[in-house]
Amino acid sequence: MLGDVLLISDKHREAAADILQKVLEIRKPKIIVAISGESGSGKSELSHVLAKEMRAQGIPTKIMHIDNYYRIHPLERKEWRMNKGIENVVGYDEYDWDTIYRNILEFREGKQATMPCVDLVTEQVDSLITDFKAIDALVIDGLYAIKTEGTDLNVFIELTYHETKKAQVVRGKEPQNEYRARVLEQEHKMVQALRPRAHLIITKEYQVVPA
Repeated sequence: MLGDVLLISDKHREAAADILQKVLEIRKPKIIVAISGESGSGKSELSHVLAKEMRAQGIPTKIMHIDNYYRIHPLERKEWRMNKGIENVVGYDEYDWDTIYRNILEFREGKQATMPCVDLVTEQVDSLITDFKAIDALVIDGLYAIKTEGTDLNVFIELTYHETKKAQVVRGKEPQNEYRARVLEQEHKMVQALRPRAHLIITKEYQVVPA
């Protein structure tokens, strides 16, 4: 996402180094790593560091932020959720999975792809054109990233939104009202349900362990 704030620290670098070792063990053409976690858990920071470390190992890597793939426009999402019922609609089905899988297929086939990209300043959805011809790896990050089928390595961050309030405040994501609090609670339920799909777990102390 354009305009996102990254708070990279040593814990992200250390976790990325551990994940990199696993990536190198299973290294293959067009490898896909998925990273899921709740708001403020460090998905974007970890993905950024991991992608740079993979590139340093000779694996050109692209990050796919699937929170760019919501079906409902950012400026319309709150009203849509409120009208439909937050507990009824917040979750996996908010994503445009057809476009996600089309872009993944374009990555696998080394084609040029048009990908959505949310500008957090304007809250508009821009289009990003990416040539996957020279890209050997894809890091998918997002709340429900490890739900994506066909990934090679799934990473799940155990921190919940209750434990990441400081990061949410700095990044402007701290719940300011009942609406945001209800959304975070529903996302919490949906994200935690994905834990069994993980190959690696990042504990609340940010240690990488096998699932």
